[in-house]
Amino acid sequence: MTAKQVMFTEQVSLPAIGQGTWYMGEDSARRRDEVAALRAGLDLGLRLIDTAEMYADGAAEEVVGEALSGRRDSAFLVSKVYPWNAAGKKAIAACEASLRRLKTDYLDLYLLHWTGDFSFAETVDAMETLIAQGKIRRWGVSNLDYDDMQALWQVAGGRHCATNQVLYHLASRGIEYDLLPWCQQQQMPVMAYSPLAQAGRLRGDLLSNPVVNDIARAHNASAAQILLAWVIRLSGVIAIPKAANVAHVEQNAAALEITLSADELTQLDKAYPAPKGKTALDMV
Repeated sequence: MTAKQVMFTEQVSLPAIGQGTWYMGEDSARRRDEVAALRAGLDLGLRLIDTAEMYADGAAEEVVGEALSGRRDSAFLVSKVYPWNAAGKKAIAACEASLRRLKTDYLDLYLLHWTGDFSFAETVDAMETLIAQGKIRRWGVSNLDYDDMQALWQVAGGRHCATNQVLYHLASRGIEYDLLPWCQQQQMPVMAYSPLAQAGRLRGDLLSNPVVNDIARAHNASAAQILLAWVIRLSGVIAIPKAANVAHVEQNAAALEITLSADELTQLDKAYPAPKGKTALDMV
């Protein structure tokens, strides 16, 4: 597969589409399909798997752990820590609990899920301790806006941050005003969660939009594939859609091969314009 790649570090290049796991692990009847989907994604080269201690109270990590049995080395594994666990002994304990559920002895990347109870200095110190202990390879953040990143950058060790994971899709483009350009300037990859929009009316509006569907027909693709291709059109952006079955993950992987034309991008811009000023960071 000649997939679009994102340089995550000097040593790690990853396909611009990974695998999300939000809502996995919530229904034991779906577990077999969820495990199969993650394994199929790895077979297709979608190496990045993103999860969190929050997802299904750790059950999503258990699904990932089962999927990675015998093939841990083929994955770039990401998990996230609650803000109230993101410092001191709490951070060590939270990370160790995630590792047990994931049945591995290290994470490739550990993220602060959102800002909260502890200062950035305390969280950075905990993350650097986890690196020194060999429990994580690198650390990053999630749901931090531009001003938050500026504050993090002033903390000792804060510039070791490897990524910022934020909500980003065609109908939520606020990061394009300041956060995304700044991350690109720092050569820091942005991980786009909910790239097809969260479940509900907005997602339905996006998937049924006539402009999106006209472009999908032109590419012999689905509306979801066009939305994914749009998210990864920019350098340094990795989309992490969830796929709960094998057919879905195959469609996600195929979106890596779609390149939208300048005219198609203009049409999508007209349908869902970029913000002309600062907007609050979208979170779900």
